[in-house]
Amino acid sequence: MKNKQLWINHIKGLCICLVVIYHSVITFYPHLTQLQSGLPEYLAKSWIYLNLYLAPFRMPVFFFISGFLITRYIESVKWRDCIDKRLWNIFYVLLLWGVLQWLGISLINEWLAPELTRNPTSNAAYSETLLQFAVSMAKASTSLWYLYALVLYFLVFKSLRQYKVPVIVMLLAVNVVISFMPLPWWGMNSVVRNMCYYGLGAWFGPQLMSAMKAFDVRQHPLICAFDVRQHPLICAFAALLSAALYLVNVPVVISVVSIFVIMKLFYLLDSWRESRSDAFLNIVGSNTIAIYTTHRIIIEALSLFMIKKINQGALSDELLLIVLMLYPFASLAICTLAGLGFRKLSRALFGDVFFSPPAKMVTATEAH
Repeated sequence: MKNKQLWINHIKGLCICLVVIYHSVITFYPHLTQLQSGLPEYLAKSWIYLNLYLAPFRMPVFFFISGFLITRYIESVKWRDCIDKRLWNIFYVLLLWGVLQWLGISLINEWLAPELTRNPTSNAAYSETLLQFAVSMAKASTSLWYLYALVLYFLVFKSLRQYKVPVIVMLLAVNVVISFMPLPWWGMNSVVRNMCYYGLGAWFGPQLMSAMKAFDVRQHPLICAFDVRQHPLICAFAALLSAALYLVNVPVVISVVSIFVIMKLFYLLDSWRESRSDAFLNIVGSNTIAIYTTHRIIIEALSLFMIKKINQGALSDELLLIVLMLYPFASLAICTLAGLGFRKLSRALFGDVFFSPPAKMVTATEAH
């Protein structure tokens, strides 16, 4: 990757880190049933609430960048040439890791928490039959819903690229409506809600990226200072409205602004100090699929093990506080190292078959 694009990779790295932290929190803290009131309970609730408030800043920019990076395929590459790179590769990883997560998480639950009852329809990984697994995957009720979304989004936005403005307006409206009338399936709910951000990147990404790079606070006093001094009530109302929408689970305004702000921040940091290919976020950003697909299995094992220890009172008070404070970061470190390590192992021993379809399958697909 060219140096001028490394800062985009850094954002991808940050996003996947936030995804891992998100899953680390929701599979751990809500299930600590034996916590004493006071500081331990406060730490657990703090992570839960922080996780909720970070949600609008995690996936929107991730999907915007995902859309932006495939603009050329959307606009000018023929359908037949897109099947391998943009569709078959992703679908292959989705299906393979859907099965691997199902098998891995089922075995982990039988080993670490055989007494625990899971809702088999809540997640494909908890399915009890092949039919339940297939239905859950079809409904995007899987921890791999991001990959499901990438396949669906590409089909939609390449097919409807002649109707960009009305479709984007409709999707932004759907983003608001679905906050009040959610779909019955959590995975599909997330797929539909984030579609507008991918579309902004796929259809308008180059223009928005250019505008972001050209935007200078010092050259736009009307936006940054003058308006606040001259129209304080209007500015205050706009800020309160955005915050109110955010608090009632309509984060579309703050999410769109956050996309611009996050990209501008990373772009400025890259201009100030050129991004390095060996930087942590670049390495992670270059291996998002490996970390994304493997982390859920690792988190299931970590959370079940630690939950059992804590609920049994096996940790001292001091150690408990340390675990409650640092668990998401420790989980992130373990999942990142494991994902990177497994990707290297996959490349060295198996021709990277765990993250890209075998060459013969690709050739057969292209032939058709």
